[in-house]
Amino acid sequence: MAKKVLVAENLADAGLAILRGKGYEVDVKLDMTPEELVAAIPEYAALIVRSATKVDRAVIEAGERLRIIGRAGVGVDNVDVDAATERGVIVCNAPTSNIVSAAEQTMGLILACARKTPQANASMHAGKWERGKFTGIELYEKTLAIFGLGRIGGLVAERARAFGMKLVGYDPYCSPERAEQLGVTLYEDVDAIVPLADFITVHLPKTKETIGMFGPDQYARMKDGVVLVNAARGGIYDVKSLADFLAAGKIGAVGMDVWESEPCMDSPLHEFDNAILTPHLGASTKEAQLRAGVQTAEAVAAGLAGSIVPTAVNMAPVPPEVMDAVGPYVPACQMMGSMLAQIAGTIPQYLMLTASGSLANADSSILVAGTLKGLLSYQNRATVTPVNADSVAKRHGIRVETQAKPDADGYASAVSVVADGTEVACTLGDAAQGARIVSLLGYKVDIAPARQSLIFEYVDAPGRMGTIGTILGEAGINITTMQIGAKPEEQCALVYMNVTGDVDEAVLDRLRADISELKNLWYVKL
Repeated sequence: MAKKVLVAENLADAGLAILRGKGYEVDVKLDMTPEELVAAIPEYAALIVRSATKVDRAVIEAGERLRIIGRAGVGVDNVDVDAATERGVIVCNAPTSNIVSAAEQTMGLILACARKTPQANASMHAGKWERGKFTGIELYEKTLAIFGLGRIGGLVAERARAFGMKLVGYDPYCSPERAEQLGVTLYEDVDAIVPLADFITVHLPKTKETIGMFGPDQYARMKDGVVLVNAARGGIYDVKSLADFLAAGKIGAVGMDVWESEPCMDSPLHEFDNAILTPHLGASTKEAQLRAGVQTAEAVAAGLAGSIVPTAVNMAPVPPEVMDAVGPYVPACQMMGSMLAQIAGTIPQYLMLTASGSLANADSSILVAGTLKGLLSYQNRATVTPVNADSVAKRHGIRVETQAKPDADGYASAVSVVADGTEVACTLGDAAQGARIVSLLGYKVDIAPARQSLIFEYVDAPGRMGTIGTILGEAGINITTMQIGAKPEEQCALVYMNVTGDVDEAVLDRLRADISELKNLWYVKL
């Protein structure tokens, strides 16, 4: 049965096509009430929203099958990330989808405030010609203070520099090297920077520290006639006191695209002609909507498939170079985990994962999560995501350790997993080849596992393969590929055999009965 995805707000058709093309059942249900969302969510494995839908604890706890929540945009203010993390639900966003659009909206508001363009437009539509009333100011050689020098703040800096503006900035997480690259003089104190600015723009997340970051004390220190812009998050400017300073002429103009509570039909700023107000249009471009839909759909599909979600906000970020190295091994680790579960039949108490070769210096946490997913998802013992891998392991009493080895035994890279002494290792050639098992139970082999496999361990002697072939042939079971590994010192052999056909208990019973000195037989389904 296909996993179901609920899309609760408008998503680009290209995003919907990606999800449906991967075999997921996608339902688009817009304008749902909170009660309707809680009632609907239990049957869905994924939920995609934008900014209007509130995904609170009630929704997340009702999502019995919920594995991932995609926010088609940058912020996740409308999602209870803590509640999702507690339940192992990945929360992801599309952090780069609208950064160009938001930066351009910021520059548009700066220009609109500086040149009084909206007021002049309204005057013209009223049949007037009032050139003298709308004299503006240039951006050239004016000082722009940028609070927040992340992706969007950096793009604003680049564009403002093209206008010949002088740039100062505040961002406790910005390195001096990045600030220098952007042409921004960095300050460590908010109060030190505000008196310098002719224009101020904020590009900060909504946190306890940033809400109300600018209030009466800051406004009083600003230059007379300063222009303030906010296309980031509502509430960073104290709007009530901002209106007072706007009325007094201390603040020359305001460009406001975001609001503490949306939709905003009225505010203290609505009465002022020199307050340029827009209804959260920062991401409202065709290009941004397309990117948000595609990026969110790709992230959700990756999460549902058990792969890395590089834009997950409730797990450690995965740098692109790490994702490129480690990402392809996640499905392989999931495969090995499932194989170990079927061979051992019990939940292990100790798990050791070794990353070798080119993987030796990479973060192996997502490989552990993939292994645990395969190990515990078999027979539905637990649902594991990178978000809850540690807590699930502890809950099942599994002690997990990792190690790295520069040598991958002749391969460019490899991952081995030992669960309570039961070992399996694999390597990855390219995407077309897929994972290959290179060691199992200490036997050296080299085979790509199929959906059905038979694994035999027996005392090596002539005639064993003939017996196996005869039994399988009579049962209508075809051997597609096969590898034999040996331990001459123990006079034992291991046969890994990919098969097609109906391998039922009767066939397994006959194999156990007819193969002499058979030590172990496993039927593995992946």
